[in-house]
Amino acid sequence: MSRCTAPVYGHRSEAAAANCPACGSRYGGYRSGYNSYDSYSPPSYSSSHGGGHGSGGRSSGGSVKPRWSSVGSAVFYTPAEVQALTPVRRSAETRLPAPERRDIFLCHAWDDREGAAKELHDLLEARGVSVWFSEKDVLLGSNLLREIDKGLAKSRVGIVLVTPSFLNRVRGEGIAEKELSALLARDLLVPIVHNTTYEALRDVSPLLGSRRGLSTAENPMQTVSAKLAELIAVVPYETKS
Repeated sequence: MSRCTAPVYGHRSEAAAANCPACGSRYGGYRSGYNSYDSYSPPSYSSSHGGGHGSGGRSSGGSVKPRWSSVGSAVFYTPAEVQALTPVRRSAETRLPAPERRDIFLCHAWDDREGAAKELHDLLEARGVSVWFSEKDVLLGSNLLREIDKGLAKSRVGIVLVTPSFLNRVRGEGIAEKELSALLARDLLVPIVHNTTYEALRDVSPLLGSRRGLSTAENPMQTVSAKLAELIAVVPYETKS
């Protein structure tokens, strides 16, 4: 009988839970009690026995590729990441680029605007991804809530940068809470957990914590940006196997 690795290694990440010989089958693509994607059929992906590395120099934490991964891509995913991102990809494919439409809406805490949020914004833009970012898209004197509504309506995918500052904002029901409500209503949300944990997120927002995404504890920010760029890349659906 397989022995659970939680007492030694812990199950603080999805990868750890799935790799546990005793518990991995329960997570089966990370079907946890918090997972809101149980109704989806298992996503299709190709495996690689070579492991693989992201563009950040560290392992990207996985050995599979989703159907939307570009030919020759050096970015690999965990099965959990593929399952979490597949519904978002399906929704994004129905919201193809259009005039004035951004690829990604970046939701973040005010305190992160010149730190992690700007870093992620710059990495995405360097990959040709158009990003709605309050620091450049909200003009001085504009109505912030109205501009957020417009940004959400004109974006294909939303990402939430979950940091300690962001968790504090959600506790205080600031602007971030309004953005989350709109994003959670659709399969257009990808949480990016940075310098915190999913456990801390669930303590503050169980609903948001039920959405799986990407974590900088498993992927450097540069690899996170690479995966997001692949996620929203325009690839004709019928050409994918």
